[in-house]
Amino acid sequence: MTIAVAPDPVRTRRTAALALIGVTAVWGSTFGLSKDLIARLPVADYLGLRYLVGALVLLAVAPRLLRGLTRHTLTVGIGLGALYAAAQLLQFHGLARTAPTVSAFVVAMYVVFTALFSAFLPRHGVERITWFAVVIATTGVAVMSLRGWAFGAGETMTLVAAALYAVHILALGRWSRPDEAFALTFLQLATMGVVCTAIGASDGLTLPGRSDLPAFAYLAVFAGTITLLVQTWAQGHIDSGRAAVLMVLEPVWAAVFAALIWHESLGPRTLGGGTLILIAMLMVVSRPSAEPVPEPPTSHA
Repeated sequence: MTIAVAPDPVRTRRTAALALIGVTAVWGSTFGLSKDLIARLPVADYLGLRYLVGALVLLAVAPRLLRGLTRHTLTVGIGLGALYAAAQLLQFHGLARTAPTVSAFVVAMYVVFTALFSAFLPRHGVERITWFAVVIATTGVAVMSLRGWAFGAGETMTLVAAALYAVHILALGRWSRPDEAFALTFLQLATMGVVCTAIGASDGLTLPGRSDLPAFAYLAVFAGTITLLVQTWAQGHIDSGRAAVLMVLEPVWAAVFAALIWHESLGPRTLGGGTLILIAMLMVVSRPSAEPVPEPPTSHA
């Protein structure tokens, strides 16, 4: 007789945290590639085609994901996809109107928004250690990125994008279930692709050139499909506040890849800010005894 062994929740949450760190590494590797592609492709065209390709790849790999769709999954997936599409469009259009370093700091404010919004949710709240981690991580991003301040249209758009990212993180943490990760990821990708492509098609779509296809494929499959799938699964196991702190590692990875691949120098501000972010990350990962994420209410077909 075979005895089933229940999974260790502490180990699962730690694995989820490490998975999110891996997601931020992939995100950090995309900065140079995305910046280069957007110089030749309109923002909506680039985002729409990227996410449509990602959705089709996921459907080809896991065609059975459509069998388990419920009304609840459809509603959540489409809603999250539309929310993320709006955040992406605002972030990229804001980037065109402000300095990249300032934009990096403003968009990282989703860590603060996530903690603030969490504090107002019933039976949710934020632990004191997470608040400390939020403050340290935000300080680290500011040290790395901020070189002056002029709050205009670009910064406003980016700040709104950061708030939308925080809502997405909270909603994903509230409603995602590990067994629905494929279906929920597909619905988000498809919705983002449809929304952005529809906007881009208003003045005609621009396709990536042949020389851009390798970079585009990496951004669509690895930095789009796989990272969103892993994030959706991981946020079914750890709370949103800690997920947000872990995901702010993105600028650290971006600096590392910039130094390794594009041979940019790492100055004292980059090293100091990166150290603060790593300290915040360790504060989050080193608390495996935290309570698990509450189960969402039972969905109905």
